[in-house]
Amino acid sequence: MTAQPTITLNDGRIMPQFGLGVWQTPADEAASVVGAALAAGYRAVDTAAIYRNETGVGEGIKSAGVDRAELFITTKLWNDDQGYDSALRAFDKSLGKLGLETLDLYLIHWPSPHRDKYVDSWKALVRLQAEGRVGAIGVSNFAPEHLERIIGETGVTPAVNQVELHPRFQQRSLRDAHARLGVATQSWSPLGQGKLLEDPTIAKVAAKHGKTPAQTVIRWHLDNGLIVIPKSVTPSRIRDNIAVFDFRLDADDLATIDGLNDAQGRIGPDPMTATF
Repeated sequence: MTAQPTITLNDGRIMPQFGLGVWQTPADEAASVVGAALAAGYRAVDTAAIYRNETGVGEGIKSAGVDRAELFITTKLWNDDQGYDSALRAFDKSLGKLGLETLDLYLIHWPSPHRDKYVDSWKALVRLQAEGRVGAIGVSNFAPEHLERIIGETGVTPAVNQVELHPRFQQRSLRDAHARLGVATQSWSPLGQGKLLEDPTIAKVAAKHGKTPAQTVIRWHLDNGLIVIPKSVTPSRIRDNIAVFDFRLDADDLATIDGLNDAQGRIGPDPMTATF
């Protein structure tokens, strides 16, 4: 297999550009799914407290027998646990469920601005990083104004912002803000929750390269410098999703897929108005 690409984060840490997402992966299937992914060559896994599968993810990591130093494990702070002290407690709980001594990346899952606790939560993550309990710290679903506030109040810039991003919702202005601030962009729902796999434009580019639509969309993320975490519970699709390092999209392919962008293409909640 061709070497997997990596991203150098703003704190100097190296993060795989490709990994496994386990949103909506049932708790009782998580261990086998993670095991199948690690056996296929995946080295990054992205979970979250609210996914309620951290224990299964940890079991999958343990049973796979892969050297911990080769793995990059991410989990996230849920909204109900925001706040300085509660974030520290939530981190301990997640780490215990995962069965790990340290974490590679910890994210604030949503800004949840109506709570107005994300700055205090960020201060807790800064402490966890300073103590060496987590390698990199970042956020998820933050808008530029949220990013600028936590940077302004703490002097610490998130390494990553994980956001909804796929060819029908390309988040170009947000990516421009990330580039200006030095924040890496990570895509959740990178396949548009499967809705893109029947798109004729994607199918045409895929046929050109002898690849599947899913592989083509994953490659689009990689070629745009995005960190991508496709989710699957099917072993054959898990293997297919990682078979993307032996080709690249050319400028025409990228331009064609860029044309799918739709300002109304958001599938998930809007972070500016979400109240959960």
